[in-house]
Amino acid sequence: IASVVKSVLEETPPELAADIIDRGMVMTGGGSLLRNMDRYLTKETGVPAYLADQPMACVALGAGKALENYHLLKKSLPEL
Repeated sequence: IASVVKSVLEETPPELAADIIDRGMVMTGGGSLLRNMDRYLTKETGVPAYLADQPMACVALGAGKALENYHLLKKSLPEL
């Protein structure tokens, strides 16, 4: 897992990577609930890792908010 996170960080545009390194990453989903995953990723990547408040629900909640505000987002979405 840590090697994949490192790989993604290496491919991330520098300005965004700098923000992630400064502010840390938020873990979501079931894998984030593995004991000490935040400590492991922080140790292996050097980037602070935090567990989301509702890791099993936050992606669905975010998608719901995106749909509620679709009128604001549609300008930045690609045409299908």
